[in-house]
Amino acid sequence: MKIYIMRHGQAGMNAKTDEQRPLTEQGIEESIYMARWLAPQLGDKLDRVIHSNYLRAKQTWQSICSELPKAGAVEESGDITPYGDPAFVASYLTALAAKHDSILMVSHLPLVGYLVQSLCPAAGAPMFSTSGLACIEWQDGKGVLLWLEGPHTIR
Repeated sequence: MKIYIMRHGQAGMNAKTDEQRPLTEQGIEESIYMARWLAPQLGDKLDRVIHSNYLRAKQTWQSICSELPKAGAVEESGDITPYGDPAFVASYLTALAAKHDSILMVSHLPLVGYLVQSLCPAAGAPMFSTSGLACIEWQDGKGVLLWLEGPHTIR
């Protein structure tokens, strides 16, 4: 099964709280660019999407959902905010792995890096660019980081 971990697009600083920071136009464009790159790899199937309840993660999902296969289920979660517990989130994702072939999570730094490290200890905790995407192959209780790309690095 594949777990795709995406950091939200570039967000502005003009908000009363961190939770309310909106995407910039560049953040929307780069997120769409990444979704268009990802779509052929997903084929016609995306079993589940989980996005943070912060505005910028919601807006990232809203901007890319039409570029990807229709998700079987979409969940908004307060557990995958910037300082969410990577061990808890990894445990949740691995439980979902028993039922799904593909999961996309849209979240934040530093959680996305620590989550990769939790699922793939050999990979360490990589730095994600905004709109960056990682792909993890999860099989037999082990994760392998297949790739980590961003809008300025995709091939």
